[in-house]
Amino acid sequence: MSKRVLVTGGNKGIGLAVSQAMLALDYEVIVVARDFKDFALGGLPNVTEIEYDLSNIENLEQLAKEVGNIDILINNAGFMQPKYTYDNYPNEAKEKIMNVDLHAPVELMNLLCENMKKQKNGRIVNVASIAGQIGHPDVWYGIAKAGLINATKIYGKLLGAHGVSVNCIAPSPTETDMQKDNSEQRKKEFKKTVSSGRFAQPEEVAKAIVWLATECPVYINGITLDINDCSYAR
Repeated sequence: MSKRVLVTGGNKGIGLAVSQAMLALDYEVIVVARDFKDFALGGLPNVTEIEYDLSNIENLEQLAKEVGNIDILINNAGFMQPKYTYDNYPNEAKEKIMNVDLHAPVELMNLLCENMKKQKNGRIVNVASIAGQIGHPDVWYGIAKAGLINATKIYGKLLGAHGVSVNCIAPSPTETDMQKDNSEQRKKEFKKTVSSGRFAQPEEVAKAIVWLATECPVYINGITLDINDCSYAR
């Protein structure tokens, strides 16, 4: 029987690259996304599509029931809103970004870890961002990602004794649809800070996620793996 992995936002960008890689490793892949327009894996065996808006926190328990028991959780879904400034950020926009980028991942860990604990085996990988480490013009995006990094440490401690490893990645800007929200000037300035002079490719980031989700030693738990090509070397 194939092991089951849930990838939120697994329909495009980094998430799609993760979904493709996990499928190639013979996992059953459940993808949760707002829509599946032009989904590259649509209709393939071992791929389940669940249309759901993760800003809807109230119904996450029902979503978890629909997903069922899983072996691996990849909390990848997220977005930013750089059009808002720190002093002009509508409450509705704050609530939505915090729900998708922080509250939903934490609640999914709460809801989906139970079977992992029962079987004494499981992996959780959270996709944070360099924005949670060094700050970001989209202040609530940075706050949410910093919270996800901290949540990884907390849940690594809470679940590690049950055989469940919880880790996190913090990539710098990656060549995905998210970049359409960044100004050309900001993208140009960032590329000056990396040794390769380019953004990361989704497949590069996905390789790190898949390693943490599959082959990573269990003693690596509660960590944040930096993926930023020396733009934030520490």
